[in-house]
Amino acid sequence: MDKTFKDSINIKTNKSDSCCSTHDEHIHSDDDSHDHDHSHGDGSYFQMFFPSVISFCLLLIGIVLDNYFPQTWFTNWVRIGWYIVAYIPVGFPVLKETFEGIKTGQFFSEFSLMVIATLGAFAIGQYPEGVAVMLFYGIGENFQGLAVKRAKSNIKLLLDQRPDFATVLEGNKTVSVKASEIGIGAIIQLKPGEKLALDGKLISESATFNTAALTGESKPDSKKKNEIVLAGMINLNTVVEVEVTTAYTDSKLSKILEMVQEATAKKAPTELFIRKFAKIYTPIVVYLAMAICLLPLFFVAHYVFSDWLYRALVFLVISCPCALVISIPLGYFGGIGAASKNGILFKGSNFLDIMSAIQVVILDKTGTLTKGIFTVQKVEAVGISEDDLVHYTAALESKSTHPVGTAIVEFAKGLDATLKVTEVEEIPGHGLKGKVNDAEIIVGNVKLMQRFNINYDLELDNSPFTIIVVAINNVYSGYFLIADEIKEDAKAAIESLHKINVKTIMLSGDKQVVVDAVAKELNIELAYGDLLPENKAEKVEALKSQNLKVAFVGDGVNDAPVIALADAGIAMGGLGSDATIETADIVIQNDQPTKIYTAIHIGKQTKKIVWQNITMAFVVKAFVLILGAGGLATMWEAVFADVGVALLAILNAVRIQRMKF
Repeated sequence: MDKTFKDSINIKTNKSDSCCSTHDEHIHSDDDSHDHDHSHGDGSYFQMFFPSVISFCLLLIGIVLDNYFPQTWFTNWVRIGWYIVAYIPVGFPVLKETFEGIKTGQFFSEFSLMVIATLGAFAIGQYPEGVAVMLFYGIGENFQGLAVKRAKSNIKLLLDQRPDFATVLEGNKTVSVKASEIGIGAIIQLKPGEKLALDGKLISESATFNTAALTGESKPDSKKKNEIVLAGMINLNTVVEVEVTTAYTDSKLSKILEMVQEATAKKAPTELFIRKFAKIYTPIVVYLAMAICLLPLFFVAHYVFSDWLYRALVFLVISCPCALVISIPLGYFGGIGAASKNGILFKGSNFLDIMSAIQVVILDKTGTLTKGIFTVQKVEAVGISEDDLVHYTAALESKSTHPVGTAIVEFAKGLDATLKVTEVEEIPGHGLKGKVNDAEIIVGNVKLMQRFNINYDLELDNSPFTIIVVAINNVYSGYFLIADEIKEDAKAAIESLHKINVKTIMLSGDKQVVVDAVAKELNIELAYGDLLPENKAEKVEALKSQNLKVAFVGDGVNDAPVIALADAGIAMGGLGSDATIETADIVIQNDQPTKIYTAIHIGKQTKKIVWQNITMAFVVKAFVLILGAGGLATMWEAVFADVGVALLAILNAVRIQRMKF
């Protein structure tokens, strides 16, 4: 991974935006000024909490000396000095942030609210409460740092997938070379347990890889010679060799990481609202606090300035929008992290919101619900054993390069060496004719049987799938049913969507009879075949005109126009297709249709958590604000309404990281 990208993933903030930008800009480039980094670098927990521990101990001793073991020396300037010393470890960083903000013209921020409230408390002699407000605010900031670090962990796993060095074969020797300096065409030697540093082509006969960090799947993935292997995969078996096909910075993993990096910049509507809200909200509460302090002078008979200033300070502490500006972006960021952990990449938190509201899922057939590979689904032997039919047919088909022939040869699991194939003749558009151990074999479609006047089962004419009929010595001997194999979890995926009342529709360029057969097997409500890409686009437009929220799932290449039209474009197998990464809003890395339901579920849970936090923050703050303005709430209640609610919101937001989807 190039250093610039590793650096740019660090969580930074820009004070010049607003108080809320302190929390909601999770990923910025390196040119941000005035960093307020909630990740707190890589320092230990002790270093992070040490200032708070010092302040807490001094505050506790001060409260004990004030209330339980009064001392004659603990008065006047000694007492004030004690609380100032207690204040400095947690207060100085916030005072510095406030000063930096004022220099850039940003007076109204959460920092300035805390400074005004705490210094105001000192001004009217409420020293313990002034220290307590800043102390608990600092603790809240630290817990927020831990929460954000946890939310980042899934993306950091992606960052750590490629080693910095790789073993390159040069003649008969091996050399350790920096991965970023390895060129296309180089041969990498990969030992068991090692991670692949660059994308390439396997040149060993076979290998098994752990792809869990890339796809979220623990099942090992077996690869054969000339198949593509990707950076981040871990070799599980013997020593293998890989030919590099992609430059270090152009690998699929780099593209995915760039996509995840950009994801947090695309804000959900709720985030955008809170961001705008905080810009207006913060100055308003400052002016309201001033009004609470000064206006009673004109209406209250026995006006005591210190009493009303105290109420105004309580009001300020309560009104700090920490709970909202921390927990909402953190909730969405956690949703993106949880999705990444499950092999689903969202290109922005706005798509989490969209997926939570999806009403119709439109699916392409080939490559989405099916594997896109021809396989033998059924063998019917007539007047001959099934083994003999398979081996005789495979022997003849081994002389063909047609995908159907390849499917039969693979189904046979190896050729019978005792069978000698001669006089092979290819009949274009029909099949093959030849001799296998002196027996005349004809293999092909029903038209080939008709051409040679061979009687066969006429029911085969009505099959929606590819039928390969076999005749031995001009006698019908059976057939092979060949079809694109349906993915193992396709049926479960459709059932899951139906359970949450999401309608399913299949669109395909394949023949209508084939599409109908697949739809029937998977219980898909509507299925349309014989469609060109523009026809698919028309179907999506028709659904959107009914004000339905539509997701389209395809391969991201032929279906690019439809993906662009849909509310959410979902691409299957993002690790295998550059076009997928470019066009889709959401990428499912492991080709599993069941992940569509998972993506919707994560979207719903994220939105639920975000709105729980919004509701809790507004209700608690509104209640304590009213008490504070009326003089019924002290600074301690204010601390709970601010820092306490913020901590509860953070704990609620990080729950999504622990959920199982």
